[in-house]
Amino acid sequence: MIKTVEYIDGIVRMIDQTRLPVEKVFIDCKTIDDVANAIKTMIIRGAPAIGVSAAMGVSLAAEMIQADNFEQFYTQLEDKCLNLAQSRPTAVNLAWAIERMKSVARESKSLSISELKKKLKQESVDICKEDIESNMAMGSFGQTLINDRSTVLTHCNAGALATAGFGTALGVIRAAVNAGKKIEVLADETRPFLQGARLTVWELMEDNIPVKLITDNMSGFFMKNNQVDVVVVGADRIAGNGDVANKIGTYMVAVLAQKHQIPFYVAAPISTLDLSLNSGEEIPIEQRSEDEVMTLNNKRITPEGASAPHPAFDITPNDLVTAIITDKGIAKPPYITSLKNLSR
Repeated sequence: MIKTVEYIDGIVRMIDQTRLPVEKVFIDCKTIDDVANAIKTMIIRGAPAIGVSAAMGVSLAAEMIQADNFEQFYTQLEDKCLNLAQSRPTAVNLAWAIERMKSVARESKSLSISELKKKLKQESVDICKEDIESNMAMGSFGQTLINDRSTVLTHCNAGALATAGFGTALGVIRAAVNAGKKIEVLADETRPFLQGARLTVWELMEDNIPVKLITDNMSGFFMKNNQVDVVVVGADRIAGNGDVANKIGTYMVAVLAQKHQIPFYVAAPISTLDLSLNSGEEIPIEQRSEDEVMTLNNKRITPEGASAPHPAFDITPNDLVTAIITDKGIAKPPYITSLKNLSR
């Protein structure tokens, strides 16, 4: 299994996903700001992986705090978390992980400072372990929705690299393969960061799962020609009504899937749900640098002076989503009820 992120000897080690598939390089983060920078620059990416990394980053911050009592400790911890919390706005797992770590600190204020630091480190390791277990559960539930000899279209990378291991959308595909089903995958390249081309294809080839790369504007062609049986994608945040925020281009794929009567499934852990939001309209959409759109492999592909808006995510309305696969079970419409029931 690919280890996307690990806590080893006082450092958080992660695969530099900006270097894949050409190089497999590991980056060592020694401070919470190192983790925040890795998240912001997409060295580490994918909502679950961001959450796990954030928890480990909070532990790194705790280790560096010098305090005589809990009040001093917690004040410093909150201050150190501010930059991390702002590193990427759309993935709810980031805020979820930071709040979980802070909550554990508050609940453990009777411990000595040294014991509190150990408690937070263990919590971050537990979050990592839970994420892998969650992905395995999601895969087990989700593979029941995929028939033998299916061709699955996926968008972006929702695999082991986007999590602590195994994956969400790719976890469903892996579980189907592990169940003995013959599965083929079409992977959208996912411009402008090419997560599908660079990461999804690499992961599936590593696991010997048949995969073909297609450009983002080919999805409709393959659907119309009956070469896609099912779509499975991940999510960075899911509102209470089942609206889904995922990598830009997901909405387009969902519209095409509905047009061609192809099931469109979203795979995401319960931690990706944000039941405080009534709809996807309330989800903040990260706006990234225009340069990422106007360049390819660090070479400019547009005229000087051109403009290129770059929303990193879009919202897929719940009426385009056939089912949401979670680690607690499969939610079906009406999502406002089914998601709430699963999250209890």
